[in-house]
Amino acid sequence: MIQESDIRIGNYVCYFDYNMQEYVFVVEGILNGFIYNSGLPKSKISCEKANPVMLDLDQLTKFDFMPGSKEDGEDENVFSLKYNRLHSIHIRYEGGIFQPVTDTPQGLMPYGRPIVHVHQLQNLFHALTRDELTL
Repeated sequence: MIQESDIRIGNYVCYFDYNMQEYVFVVEGILNGFIYNSGLPKSKISCEKANPVMLDLDQLTKFDFMPGSKEDGEDENVFSLKYNRLHSIHIRYEGGIFQPVTDTPQGLMPYGRPIVHVHQLQNLFHALTRDELTL
């Protein structure tokens, strides 16, 4: 189950059909406890039947996050996405945990809670940049 207040239009969420097959889709609308997408049965599903999509390294790289280069002295566990000429979003992946980190004079420092789901990464990116993070 996913909370209506946790998602926004453009987020990736999923549901399981009667055969327990997982289907990932993009939220096109949210209203009164329902998530709307034109590809869904009846074009909507209740938030109670929708589930968050777990974040993994494969999805992080599909969003164009690149691992640090050891040759350049960067941490290989830090994945970065450059969103403008000066700034990047950094996520450290260690021990199965995706932790946002930021540049400081002392190096990369963690902030916030670890990210578990794809929609959380999308929401963080949107909050920081006002751009959409899409596949």
